[in-house]
Amino acid sequence: MHYLIGDLQGCCDAFDRLLAEIGFSPSRDSLHVLGDLVNRGPDSLRTLQRLQGLGNAAQCLLGNHDLHLLAVAEGIRPPHRSDTLGEILASPEREAWLDWLRQRCKLADTAHGWLLVHAGVVPQWDAAQTLALADEVHALLAGPDLAGFLRVMYGNEPAQWHPALQGADRWRFVINVLTRIRFCDAEGRLDFKTKDGADAAPPGHFPWFEAPGRRTRDTPIAFGHWSTLGLRLEPTLLALDTGCVWGGHLSAVRVDGGRRELVQVACAQAQAPA
Repeated sequence: MHYLIGDLQGCCDAFDRLLAEIGFSPSRDSLHVLGDLVNRGPDSLRTLQRLQGLGNAAQCLLGNHDLHLLAVAEGIRPPHRSDTLGEILASPEREAWLDWLRQRCKLADTAHGWLLVHAGVVPQWDAAQTLALADEVHALLAGPDLAGFLRVMYGNEPAQWHPALQGADRWRFVINVLTRIRFCDAEGRLDFKTKDGADAAPPGHFPWFEAPGRRTRDTPIAFGHWSTLGLRLEPTLLALDTGCVWGGHLSAVRVDGGRRELVQVACAQAQAPA
């Protein structure tokens, strides 16, 4: 049995209860967590320990909070007041945990016919290009000059994809799409100001999965990141960030054999929405 799981954000108790609810067995089953493994929840270190302990039965994506951990650890970004990364940063095995995130966690993946991303894709990319660009940037994250890459990773420009983008502009755009996108216009220009649900799209913009001409419209895509969007269980779309850290639910969907079977557990509120 194979499951896709939404944002954990350091909520390890909820993760343990979800695994128990589905009767998860590492010798029989496998799972993909769709990014934001850590931060804001109470047990970021324990969550990493639990995931690593599952071995190859657990595959994970990198989300924006996981990248934030790497940037804070490298001194590129200051900690945020709502961060809960202290146990990881103070751990004697700190470097091993950071290396595990860099080496083992991808920016996009596939499983049982689903394209897996943390946040979304722009309408100009098809599935093959999405995976290729994710691998291109992941090689930099896993490479020897992590600090150099992280220094140029942050920013909202360029706001639109062009195949001629090179260097830091290209990498930054790919990161922003795969880990931050919610809304874009038909030409793929990104908007980062609006974080509400799908009906709050700025003028001329769409939720990325409703953008006209999207080249992945026939590709089943599963993603997290967007807790205000809520659960979406559609034939070619699974939105699985159901706000565990905010007191919502932690969601898993079984996808092997063409299934879309939902399992959820209720979560204790670890953070109050702003």
